Amino acid sequence: MDASYTSAVFALAGSAIGALASFVTTWATQASQARAARRMQDRARREALYGEFIQEASRLFVDAFEHELEDPAKLVHLYAIVSTIRLFGNPATLLEAEKVMTEIGATYFAPNKDVRLFAEIAPAGDLDPLFAFSKACRDELQIARS
Repeated sequence: MDASYTSAVFALAGSAIGALASFVTTWATQASQARAARRMQDRARREALYGEFIQEASRLFVDAFEHELEDPAKLVHLYAIVSTIRLFGNPATLLEAEKVMTEIGATYFAPNKDVRLFAEIAPAGDLDPLFAFSKACRDELQIARS
């Protein structure tokens, strides 16, 4: 083969290898960015879900503290949130959410209490019905951040 053809073939081969390397690098970068975006979206979805659960459970716990369960439909939204946690949450977080739900149910069927007693319960970490759930959420979201 002629030397000019050899150098031309090697030049074309070098260009092809360079183009392939550029393509692979671009593909790897985009794939990595897409994975990071999915992780951020998943974390944001779980943060919103857990925040919604905390708000609804807090509202129901205070209601259960003062009232009996006259309308079981009050609990439907909380059950729906827990079912969504089953889809997206870690097992430890789900377990704590189910414990909160059980405690709210037990509070509804317990004798009514004066709201002033709630002020004594709220600051105490061991008596706070959402303390363990909040800790499980924090642990889960810390793992997701890594």
